[in-house]
Amino acid sequence: MAKKPSTLINMVVALLVITAVSGGLLGLVYGMTKDTIAEVDLKKNQAAIEAVLKTDTPIDRIEETVVDDLTYNLAYDAQGNLLGAAVKTYSNAGFSGRIELMVGLLVDGTVNAVSVLSQSETPGLGANMVNPKFKDQFNGKNPASYNLSVKKDGGDVDAITAATISSRAFTGAVKMACDSFEANKSKFMKGGQQ
Repeated sequence: MAKKPSTLINMVVALLVITAVSGGLLGLVYGMTKDTIAEVDLKKNQAAIEAVLKTDTPIDRIEETVVDDLTYNLAYDAQGNLLGAAVKTYSNAGFSGRIELMVGLLVDGTVNAVSVLSQSETPGLGANMVNPKFKDQFNGKNPASYNLSVKKDGGDVDAITAATISSRAFTGAVKMACDSFEANKSKFMKGGQQ
């Protein structure tokens, strides 16, 4: 049997078949794993909310709402008083792109805790944002008296060594959550949204 000559049409058909099979397999794998991925993301968010919303007063309920493109998880006590919020915030200004954080805020605007949800910064440099030495410096700080900028920019935040861009992005995401919460807090105060 003679070998078919290599023509442009043969190559295009072969590439189309390979692309269609590859695309079909990728779609099949995604379809089989999308529920698992969504479940893992949900558990990660729930763990972050619990980590940043620890308060002395028991939390009776948590309401989720979206304001200013940020997802709020508002914590209320049994009497309907706002205890604080876990705000899912972000920055697209990281060295390697988007950074997502969960910032716990108390009613007075003080940062309770910060949890890193996702980041793709350089390992050993910007990725050190997940380390307590960096992220825990925000705990207990109120933007009214603590300048949420890195020291290089005249603020109070100690940047990660050799990762000023990542540090600025992280700090900017925390500041965005604080500013948005302060601007919208009155809507959330007694008993939830009106």
